[in-house]
Amino acid sequence: MSENPKRKNANSKTRMLVFISVLVAQGMILSFIESMLPIPFIAPGAKLGLANIITLSAIYLLTFKQATAVVLLRVILTATTFGSLSSFLYSFSGGVLSLLVMAAILKVFKGEISLIGVSIAGSVAHNLGQLFVAAIIIHNVLILTYLPILLIVAIPTGIFVGIVAKILIKYLERVNINR
Repeated sequence: MSENPKRKNANSKTRMLVFISVLVAQGMILSFIESMLPIPFIAPGAKLGLANIITLSAIYLLTFKQATAVVLLRVILTATTFGSLSSFLYSFSGGVLSLLVMAAILKVFKGEISLIGVSIAGSVAHNLGQLFVAAIIIHNVLILTYLPILLIVAIPTGIFVGIVAKILIKYLERVNINR
């Protein structure tokens, strides 16, 4: 006896909704863990960008609309659960700009740039987004002189995030969420 096509479609939608929810929760947990890590970077405020592991995986595995939902939900829920208005503004600007840049690179260069290269570009975009918001908040564009330091930090953090995302994507592709 074959399965009802409407039921199969509903099951597929439910599985996708659950998958998106799991990605959002993972991103929230990674953001929370990262906020607890005493990372002794040379650049104050620089972080590993662990939530970008989830963003990059979502961009790679989902539609742009679904990946956008993952990023926006993660940012909003993390800020309301663990953060503040300022953490929301920084996360939102960095997360959205990073999403747009990584998605554009994956679409335009379709396999010509490695996942690690895409991740580094996302890390740079995340730093740019946050720095521009900081310049607006403090009413001083001189903060942009901090950009070269953040760009240097973006390379190793982008490499780390790209490597971890690559491993996660391989695993998630085997799970086959679209069954």
